[in-house]
Amino acid sequence: MFHVQRVFKSKPGKVREVATLAHRAAQNYSSAGQREDGFRVYFNIGTTPGEKNIVVLSWTADSLESVFRAENDVPKQNVKIWKALVSLTEENWIEFDEFLTPDKMVEVDDIIESV
Repeated sequence: MFHVQRVFKSKPGKVREVATLAHRAAQNYSSAGQREDGFRVYFNIGTTPGEKNIVVLSWTADSLESVFRAENDVPKQNVKIWKALVSLTEENWIEFDEFLTPDKMVEVDDIIESV
């Protein structure tokens, strides 16, 4: 299982618009059955510590799949949303992290003895 984050660097003054569009796109994917429910959108407009003008859309996925896969039916409204996101952002990127599950863990005693 994976934790996935799409990060947007918003143009100044456009953070809430970017966050709203990212949320709507995620809702559309969930409604189309292409993503699990439970996504989150968070942002920093400069009112909290950290890099400002950042919007993060995060979700979990059982596997990583290419957006170019044949069976990927992108919701029509998301094409328009993506064009708007591109015009409101300076850049965006995606991050993937693998969840630690019990079957991936190693024996604690083995770690302790090896150090």
